[in-house]
Parts: sequence; C-alpha cells; structure tokens
Amino acid sequence: MTTPQNPVPNVNTVNRGLPAGKMPELRMMPAPSDANVYGDVFGGWIMAQVDIAGSLPATRRANGRVATIAVNSFVFKNPVFVGDLLSFYADIVKVGNTSITVQVEVYAERNRLQTNTVKVTEATLTYVATDSDRKPRKVPSIETLINP
Repeated sequence: MTTPQNPVPNVNTVNRGLPAGKMPELRMMPAPSDANVYGDVFGGWIMAQVDIAGSLPATRRANGRVATIAVNSFVFKNPVFVGDLLSFYADIVKVGNTSITVQVEVYAERNRLQTNTVKVTEATLTYVATDSDRKPRKVPSIETLINP
C-alpha cells in the first residue's frame, strides 16, 4: 500500500484555533477602506459584521424578520488588521416571548500560511421578532418550526 503524495489535510489542522465542530455564520476579510491609515480595522466595522452574523440564527429561529434591540455586551479582545480572515460564530443563548439573544465570537486567522488564529471579539446581542409592520411578534415555538 502506498501513501498519497498530497494527502487531504485534517480539518482540525486546517482550522487550528477555530472552534471545533462548528460552522461560522459569516466569514469576512476587511479591506483597506475598513481601516485607519495604520491598517487597524475600525471597531464600528467589526460591530456591523457582528450584528449581521448574530441576526442570521435569530432570523432562522424567528422564522422571519428580526431587529436588533440591544447590544448587551461587546468586548474587543485583540486588534483586527487588514488581511485578517475573520470567522464569526453565533449561538442562540436565550429565546423569550418576542426576543432572541445571541452570543457571537469572532476569530482572526493571521498569516494564514502559518495558521495563527486569535479570538478578537465576543458579543451578546438581543433581537426582537417583528411583523410586516415592524411591530414585535411572538417567536414561534420550536415544534412549529420542526413540524410545520
């Protein structure tokens, strides 16, 4: 038996430093226009991407439109630079009558050939399910979504 010349890399090797067994909701690479003259990415740009990433599972769980009603916490742990590949992971942590709270973690892959990965941001945001008039509506029960 021979071994392949170019074996398929192990997923854990490729994604070293990223959360194991999870898929990112969003992956982005900031451009020079997203940063100051020193190459440091603006916090506001990161916040906007976090809001988008958090809204995706909230929209699925609400089975429709949601609006951000609160940024409960937002911590910048490490700087983000132009050229970093950012992975945004979002998990629903609480479902209320009309609201959905989501935890978002952001990791930056730096010097991708060396697979240097660092956690750069974590945040908790709350979304409210809204109807076509943008008024709060009840979040459907999970049973309704599974067995329509």
